[in-house]
Amino acid sequence: MSKPDYYEVLGVSRNAEQEEIKKAYRKMAMKYHPDKNPGDREAEEKFKEAAEAYEVLTDPQKRERYDRFGHEGLRSGGGFGGFDFDLSDALRTFMEGFGSFGGFGDFFGSTQRRGGPVRGNDLQIRLHLTLEEVAGGVEKKVKIKRYIQCDQCGGSGAKDASSVKACPECHGTGRIRQVARSIFGQVVNIVTCRRCGGEGRIISDPCSVCHGEGRVRGEKTIHVKIPAGVATGNYLTLKGEGDLGPKGGPAGDVHVLIEEREHDLFERHGDDIVYHSKISMVQAVLGDEIEIPTLSGKAKLQIDPGTQSGKMLRMRGRGINHLNGHGRGDQLVQIVVYTPESLSREARGLFEKLARYKELIPK
Repeated sequence: MSKPDYYEVLGVSRNAEQEEIKKAYRKMAMKYHPDKNPGDREAEEKFKEAAEAYEVLTDPQKRERYDRFGHEGLRSGGGFGGFDFDLSDALRTFMEGFGSFGGFGDFFGSTQRRGGPVRGNDLQIRLHLTLEEVAGGVEKKVKIKRYIQCDQCGGSGAKDASSVKACPECHGTGRIRQVARSIFGQVVNIVTCRRCGGEGRIISDPCSVCHGEGRVRGEKTIHVKIPAGVATGNYLTLKGEGDLGPKGGPAGDVHVLIEEREHDLFERHGDDIVYHSKISMVQAVLGDEIEIPTLSGKAKLQIDPGTQSGKMLRMRGRGINHLNGHGRGDQLVQIVVYTPESLSREARGLFEKLARYKELIPK
C-alpha cells in the first residue's frame, strides 16, 4: 500500500515553514491521539501518519530527499525509511516534539530499531491530585511494578561467564553491513544482526532464574515531585525509571499523567479559582463582612452596600501558582443573593412594608 503525501497528511503547502508544520502536527496529534480515541483503529493510523510526516518534514535532509524523490528517496537514504513507523514511535515523536507538561498520552513501550542493547519499555502511571495539591505543588510516593535486574546473573542473562560468546555472524558488533543496488546507485545499509538480535553475543547456557533475560519482575517505590500549576492532561517524564532492558539494556522511562480531582467548593479556570457565595438580601443591601473558604483556609471578604447578585469579587493571589513561573492566580467570588422561598408572617409583613418604598423597586 502506497504511503500518503506528507504535506497532504498535515494539510500544509510544500513551502510551509517549520512553525506552520509543527502547529499543524500538534493539531492533528491532539485530535487523533489514542487517549482521545480508545479502540479507534482509523484514528490510530491518522495519528501515526501525522507523526511520520512531522518526522520527515521537520528534518531538513529528509525533507530535501522527500521533495526530490518522494518516499523512494527516504527508503534509499537508509535510516528513517528502513523501518516501520509504529504506534510507540508515533507516541515518542509526540512527547519529544512538545516536551513535558505538553499534553496527554497513553505511552507504550519503546521499539528498538538499531543494533545494540535493547532499551526497556516506557511505563505510564496516572496520578490523581486534589486542587490543593495542584495549587502549591506536591511530592508523591508511588509504587510501580517493573522489570529489574536479576540478582542471580547480575543482569547478564547467562549462567556463568563461559556461557557468553561473541556472535559468529556479526563478530560481536550487533550489526550487519548490506550492499544493495537501486535506481540511485549502490546503497549501503547497516542492519541489526538477526542471529543475535543486535546484542553482539550468544548465550549458550542461560540463567535459570531469568531464563536469559537478565531481568525479573519486581516492585519499586519512586518519588514524583509535581510542580504547582499542573492540570489534567499534563505529564512529566522520569528518565530511567521504567522497565530495565533485557540482558543489560538501558531502562525506559516512566510517564506520569496528571488527573485533577473535582473540588467540592471551587471551580478551576486556568490559574484562577471560582467560589459561589450566597448572601442574604439584607447583606446585599446594607453590606457586610463575610468569611469564605480559600485553598489556604478561611478569609474575610467585604461586601459593599448595594451589591448585586452575580457580581464577581476578586481576591488577588488566592488562586493557583503559575506553572514554571512566578506569582499565582486569583480567587473569584461570585455573589449569589439568596431569595427565601417561604416567609414567616412577621417577615412577610416587613417585606410588604418595604414594598411601599419606590427606591426598592427596579426601574
